[in-house]
Amino acid sequence: MTSSATPGRILVVDDEPDLRVLYELTLIREGYGVETAGCVEEAWELLQDDVFAAVISDMRLPDGTGLALLDRLEKAGRAEKVIVITAYGSPENAVKALKAGAFDYLTKPVDLKQFRLVVASAVGRPTGGRRWGDKNFLPAIAGRLGRDNTLTRMVGSSAPMCQIRALIDKVGRSMAPVLIQGESGTGKELVARAIHESGVRASQAFVAVNCGAIPEHLLEAEFFGYRKGAFTGATEDRGGFFQAAQGGTLFLDEIGDLPLLMQTKLLRVIQERAVRPIGMSTEMPIDVRILSATHRDLSQEVQAGRFRQDLFYRLNVIEIRVPPLRERREDVAELSSAILNRLSQDMGDGLNRELSATAHAALQHHPFVGNVRELENMLHRAMALSSGTTIDAADLGLADIEPVELTLPTHDTHNVSAPASSLNTSPSTALPTDLARYLDDMEREILVRALDNHNHNRTAAGQRLGLTLRQMRYRMARLGIHLDGEAPLPEDMA
Repeated sequence: MTSSATPGRILVVDDEPDLRVLYELTLIREGYGVETAGCVEEAWELLQDDVFAAVISDMRLPDGTGLALLDRLEKAGRAEKVIVITAYGSPENAVKALKAGAFDYLTKPVDLKQFRLVVASAVGRPTGGRRWGDKNFLPAIAGRLGRDNTLTRMVGSSAPMCQIRALIDKVGRSMAPVLIQGESGTGKELVARAIHESGVRASQAFVAVNCGAIPEHLLEAEFFGYRKGAFTGATEDRGGFFQAAQGGTLFLDEIGDLPLLMQTKLLRVIQERAVRPIGMSTEMPIDVRILSATHRDLSQEVQAGRFRQDLFYRLNVIEIRVPPLRERREDVAELSSAILNRLSQDMGDGLNRELSATAHAALQHHPFVGNVRELENMLHRAMALSSGTTIDAADLGLADIEPVELTLPTHDTHNVSAPASSLNTSPSTALPTDLARYLDDMEREILVRALDNHNHNRTAAGQRLGLTLRQMRYRMARLGIHLDGEAPLPEDMA
């Protein structure tokens, strides 16, 4: 057996002789070398004598299934990419194949154009496709990646980050749709780019689309493109997102924001692997891997009738959850260092900036409502405000929580009662018996002090602490802080 896959050699496994001949002739015309087998055991014998670039197997075979053959290849550590052919109208089998590690799937009756595209993608050949002129292909979003591998920007040694990197390595080798779930600012697009760069499509286009940022009446034109004269203002043929991503990856961010009608059209594109631009009577085959992301719980959206269950089923073959920063605080120091290094390089001043011990301590206690994006913004602002190479808690807009005796100031203009226990955080002091109250007392003192420093201006005080006005009002209501002459704001109205 050869030590590596022979370029362009394909193994076709199907128990129907006519179909084997059809697939074989199609592949030979494309320049591939082809071997054929009629069952699992015959295919396995051929695999003992040679290594192929790809294996194309029918789902149902006389002595087993395509999944059984896939399982053997996985257990043997084989490198062949497996394409499974399933019966028409059986999406469950297609999903099973992708979850089991198949590179991609085709449905019967097999469309030979799509067949050629999928095989070319599996062996790493350019898939081409119709080009309507580069100027029409959304240059702002269709550029190829010319940066360092995205995995190097996924900083963190916590267990969740290690699991995510392992998943990226696994799913990058297939065409399985991936749904990335996580709060805003956690780095969902970074995960999508890493998946793209880990697969055979790394040299092709990565097109990122924010589904919630496109007006509803423009969705179809932006996604599928249009022909000249299709509507008023259509002065030339223009490709959409799918055409721009041909041969590469289309990342649909905030997929949960798509209206139901557009969800229906997207489902058809995924099923048929073809798009019909506005004004065209025929469909164009596409070879695009779809990755999607959302901050919503799509299963709840399905139950509420706001998201199609069949589309959710198609998109959620593999799920990757990106945890919020507060769930992986052990990564904050490493993340901060990496962000500071990157920002310093961007500034080009040659300074090596670092956080002080008090800044590190303050970050460990920060809630990070905006996750990694908030951390990056805080560090960027701190670099601009700090005068040296060491960034302190004050530069970050955070309270200095270095062990120190803290006392609440008495102010007639605030309805703030002193905490029941001292906020002395000296190591010699006993640990608090009510941690939640202890932290509330500390947060209350910080807010009061910030308000005093800014003449009771909530907007200015919030900016000093890195909070929006809404966040400031929420915290004041929760902690019972209100300005003189002002009625307390109910917490649920903050």
